[in-house]
Amino acid sequence: MQCLALNASYEPLTIVPARRAVRLVLDRKAEVLESDPVRAFRSERSRIPVPLVIRLVRYVHVPRRFRRQVTNTFLFARDGYCCQYCGRHRRQLRGRQFLTRDHVRPISRGGDNSWENVVTACSPCNHRKGSRLPDEVGMMLRSDPREPDYVHLVWAVRRVTPVQSKYIRLFYGEDALSLVGGELD
Repeated sequence: MQCLALNASYEPLTIVPARRAVRLVLDRKAEVLESDPVRAFRSERSRIPVPLVIRLVRYVHVPRRFRRQVTNTFLFARDGYCCQYCGRHRRQLRGRQFLTRDHVRPISRGGDNSWENVVTACSPCNHRKGSRLPDEVGMMLRSDPREPDYVHLVWAVRRVTPVQSKYIRLFYGEDALSLVGGELD
């Protein structure tokens, strides 16, 4: 059971365990905006619906710009879980095929591990390319690799409910969750 925590300004902050959300509400540090009508925490004398979305009572300052390291989790989400050479989605891979990290300019040829130099590749395409440049093997990238924006990084790998996604879209705009290829809803 997970709960979306919003800042006092309604900015989505993070996903917290439902027990933590209840504790924040009981301590009067947060208020419940949406709750599960079916599930609840029960004690001997009371019943508290499981919160789905809470809002902090006081504003918490959040640093805006920080650079995230490239991780496979964020990389695959950035690329929509699709190979950037052949376009196959992870659901289309069979047997011992899987998604991998590919360095457009291989490290052995001066490449680095930056967002602008890594892409998602299925294992057959990564093996075919090897330690060569894509054009040397007749392969083309489907999109230019670049660092994803802050919203994408924060919500790329989170599983949110439709109720919670409503608040994320309310603050960041309708296309905020569409950046990750529909993996969230």
